[in-house]
Amino acid sequence: MKKTLVIMAAGLGSRYGGLKQIEPVGPGGEILMDYSVFDAIRAGFSKILLIIKEEHRAVFEEHFAGKLPAGIELAFVYQKLESLPAGFSAPEGRTKPFGTGHAVLCCKDEIDSPFAVINADDFYGADAFLQLSLWMDSLRGDERPAEFSMVGYELRNTLTENGTVSRGVCVKNEANELVSVTERTKILRRENGAAYFENEDWHPIDENSIVSMNCWGFTPAFLPELEAGFLAFLRDETKDPMKAEYYLPSAVSRMIDEGLCRVKVLETAEKWIGVTYQEDRAGVCAAIARKITVGEYPETLFTQNT
Repeated sequence: MKKTLVIMAAGLGSRYGGLKQIEPVGPGGEILMDYSVFDAIRAGFSKILLIIKEEHRAVFEEHFAGKLPAGIELAFVYQKLESLPAGFSAPEGRTKPFGTGHAVLCCKDEIDSPFAVINADDFYGADAFLQLSLWMDSLRGDERPAEFSMVGYELRNTLTENGTVSRGVCVKNEANELVSVTERTKILRRENGAAYFENEDWHPIDENSIVSMNCWGFTPAFLPELEAGFLAFLRDETKDPMKAEYYLPSAVSRMIDEGLCRVKVLETAEKWIGVTYQEDRAGVCAAIARKITVGEYPETLFTQNT
C-alpha cells in the first residue's frame, strides 16, 4: 500500500523569528523534519509531500538533494493566500496563511492513498509513524463512516519552558475514539500547573490531558469534507478577516459531530521535541544527541545518493 507523509512547512515561525524548519539540530546538520522523514520511511511510507511557500522551494530541494533512498518520492505543493475556491479572494492586506486545514487542502491533487499529516518543526518519535503505518495497514477501503486516526500525546510531554504553545486538547470515549478536539492557542506551564489563556484570563488544564500535535492519519475521503468546511469558514462573516485560521482539529471535530467519521486515538508515550522559540534550540540539540547515544538514531540519517 502506498503511504504518503504530508509535512506542513509553509509557516515562517513568527514566535521563533525565522525559517525554523531548516534550523540544524543534528550532528550532521540534520533538521527536525529529517528525523520525521527517516522514521516514516522505516515505517513503510514511500512518498514525502512538503507544503511550503513557493519562494522556499530551492532551499528544501537543496536540503534533500541526494539524501532520500531509492524509491522514495519527494514532491512539493505551495500554500498560497490566493489558493482559494472560485468566488473567494484573500482580504486586502492579509499576509497570514489560512491555517493547517487550508494547507492540507492545497495537497488534494497530490493525494490518492492513505496519508499522514505532521508539522515540520515538531519531533514526533518513531512510535508515532509505526502506529500510523499499522493503522493504515488495517484499513479495508470501504469504511462507513470514514475512519481516520490521530496520535495523541500527554500534555505534560509537549510543553516548553520558554513560552506558550498551541495544542488541540482531546476528549475520547471508552472505545479510544476521538469525541472532540479543542484548539487552545496559548498553553503555558505555570508555578501551579499548566493553564491556557482565553477570554482575558488563565484557566487550569490537566497535564495528563491527551493533546493533538497535528499528527493525523487520513484517507482521501477526508479531502471533500475538509473543503466543505473551508467554504463554510470563508463564508463566516463573524471571523476576523485578517487573522482567522481554518484548523485541522476544527475540521475533524465537525465531521465527528455530524457522524461522518470515526477517529482512532493512537496514544504514545513519546516526548515532544520542538523549536517553538529560539531558546528551545539548545534543548532540542541535546535531546537529539541523547537519542543518538542510546542508539535510537544513527549519527548520519541518510547516505548520499542511495
